[in-house]
Amino acid sequence: MTLRANYFGLASNAMQILMKQENYLQEQFNTSETVTIKVWELVKLRVSQINQCAFCIDMHSNDALSQGETQERIIGLSAWRDMPLYTEIEHVALGWAERLTLGQPVDDESYQNVVQVLGEQAVVDLTIAVNAINSWNRIAKTFKPEVGSYKP
Repeated sequence: MTLRANYFGLASNAMQILMKQENYLQEQFNTSETVTIKVWELVKLRVSQINQCAFCIDMHSNDALSQGETQERIIGLSAWRDMPLYTEIEHVALGWAERLTLGQPVDDESYQNVVQVLGEQAVVDLTIAVNAINSWNRIAKTFKPEVGSYKP
């Protein structure tokens, strides 16, 4: 296996910006009544599944388990629409994450439905979070850190 560039070392200022964004999101979701840390972990895992990012799937599965998530819900995440395991808030957050990740249009009705369930602040933060995990997925898929090497 050919080693790839050490992106954290070569672009440390850029990585610091991304990590500051993660810190902001952590603070927001720690205090949110709708999009909580557990919901955020599900979103990160689902987006990583869509993007087929092995490193991030491994990382976020472990992070979700450490947040008290169940194996059943992690395993069922790829079919969340048809599983009775997820709350309305989780359904809305996962649907929003998929819509943004897949580049689907956001019409006014869809936007208003998400705001009605999550609230404006949570929609803004969730949108930033979806953008962030998509970015991390693309970085990890390019530079291929070893799956299983992430340690919290």
